[in-house]
Amino acid sequence: MAEPFSLLLTVYAGDRADYVRDAFHSAVDAQTRRPDQVVLVQDGPVPAELDACLEEVRAGPVEVTFLRLERNAGLGVALDQGLAASRHDVVARMDADDIAMPQRFAVQLPVIEEGADLVGAGMLEFGSDRQDIVGRRTPVSAPADIARYARLHDPFNHPTVVYRRRAVLAAGGYGDLPLMEDYWLFARMIAGGATVVNLPEPLVYYRVGDGAYERRGGMALLRAELRLQRELRRGGFTTRAQYVRNVSVRGGYRLTPAWIRRPLYRRFVAPKGARDVSALPTEDVRER
Repeated sequence: MAEPFSLLLTVYAGDRADYVRDAFHSAVDAQTRRPDQVVLVQDGPVPAELDACLEEVRAGPVEVTFLRLERNAGLGVALDQGLAASRHDVVARMDADDIAMPQRFAVQLPVIEEGADLVGAGMLEFGSDRQDIVGRRTPVSAPADIARYARLHDPFNHPTVVYRRRAVLAAGGYGDLPLMEDYWLFARMIAGGATVVNLPEPLVYYRVGDGAYERRGGMALLRAELRLQRELRRGGFTTRAQYVRNVSVRGGYRLTPAWIRRPLYRRFVAPKGARDVSALPTEDVRER
């Protein structure tokens, strides 16, 4: 039986109004199976143009629950606030600058309804427009492979996921681990026995803009990486040997200059996807 579901979307001052409008339209109006509720979280003050855009999209045909946070609290906090406002147990995530394919929810929702707690999918990376496809992220799909892969990489493309709200809350929600909140959540869900599935087919167009490779490195991301690895080790998700490996490999990658990081990512990650268990981090890293 088809279940109602909520769409969870967050925006902040750095988002572009035209991108937000396109993302909202693709995930609501253009879907063959529309969400029953949109939870739209404004994470802190936004410019006038974006504020006007949020007013516009809230006037659409689907119920929109709008939350305005007084200050920019970060993605994890904003998502936890949005989950608390979701009326339905099934929740789909969407980033404010990506584009969902029209069949996305019609493909993913039956998998949730058949018993999965978390369902991800592949993505097509694009540059200037959707005809400018620059890469493809194909995730590992078998549950055992997901669990094994998760000890080194985030096994899910966060902008594609649909999950059971109760399973997310049972794992403690996103929490406050900036830049790594999704990986941390998914690891705790896997450790807690959640039923996880990845669909290899791409269902989201992922925008790769200027600075995408710069954002994958630097001291802020290195500090977040080290904190994540400590949390994974403390929770027993990784062994001591895996912890040392991850700090060396993932930490080293964060310190690699951007001019080297770009060809490495293009050579080993984007063209082949995650089924080649490479040494390069692939999670979605966007400043908030």
